[in-house]
Amino acid sequence: MASVFFSYSHKDEPLRDELEIHLAMLKRQGVIDAWHDRRIGAGEVIDQTISENLENADITLLLVSPDFLASDYCYDVEMTRALERHEEGNAKVIPVILRPCDWHSARFGKLLATPTDGKPVTKFPDKDEAFLEIVKAIKRAAEQVISAPIKPQTGLSAYPPTEQTAPVRHALRSSNLRIRKSFTDHDRDTFLDDAFDYMANFFEGSLAELERRNPSIRTRFRRIDARHFSAAIYENGKSISSCRIWQGSQNSFTSGLVYAYGDTGSDSSFNEQLRIEDDGHMMYLKPLGMQFHQPAAKEKLTNEGASEYYWNLLIHPLQE
Repeated sequence: MASVFFSYSHKDEPLRDELEIHLAMLKRQGVIDAWHDRRIGAGEVIDQTISENLENADITLLLVSPDFLASDYCYDVEMTRALERHEEGNAKVIPVILRPCDWHSARFGKLLATPTDGKPVTKFPDKDEAFLEIVKAIKRAAEQVISAPIKPQTGLSAYPPTEQTAPVRHALRSSNLRIRKSFTDHDRDTFLDDAFDYMANFFEGSLAELERRNPSIRTRFRRIDARHFSAAIYENGKSISSCRIWQGSQNSFTSGLVYAYGDTGSDSSFNEQLRIEDDGHMMYLKPLGMQFHQPAAKEKLTNEGASEYYWNLLIHPLQE
């Protein structure tokens, strides 16, 4: 069995929880056991307990995000020692890219990251696909560890030894301690604001790139107001496809993010709607399902997944 250590920022705890759920089968099969600082028991010395588990780990997962890179503890203490053990051949380090950040220039930037090509988990339309890639990478590393001969520990601990009268005993517990959350109106409104702003930027950038790659294509993006934008695509000067997207009020019939064909009109008619839902742990966007040719209707969509879903509606006439 391979011992896995999580090095992460507490701001990324929800994503760490999701990853742990996906690792459940590897735990059941006896391939890995996992440890992170939420398993420190009452009365234990925090820094020393972390150091002991890091020293005993076969695999260290660096859960990389802007907050991870900004954390002195994660970067200067845990990551530094993990890389030393990696270079000594006493452990493996796997960078897991959770959120977009400038990780390539970090000390671990030359290591093979997961998901594939270092694509951040939050950039996947369906995060389950990202976590599946991560699980497969961890499984491969664990199988290599299990089959490899045991090497003596030659490195120094990240912390100086301290006197103890008895060995530290770690309480046996499950790592699956996530409980259901309730989301307030403020949480939902903030989530929707962020999703709309992301989508507007996504459409503006996609239209610009589409025009750059195709000499016959012209595009138009217009931010109508803080809650509306329109997009249009022209081929050889002829209008081919256009849409309006707006942010509806939470208590209205057209709540969430709303899509209408054509770049003019009122908010009273629409062709698709993305509503905010949650599973007790996270919020996501879910299509109403009015576009039967789109396969994403049953997915829990991230901001990028929702933007891709609406972008496909706009560009579909050019791909038929």
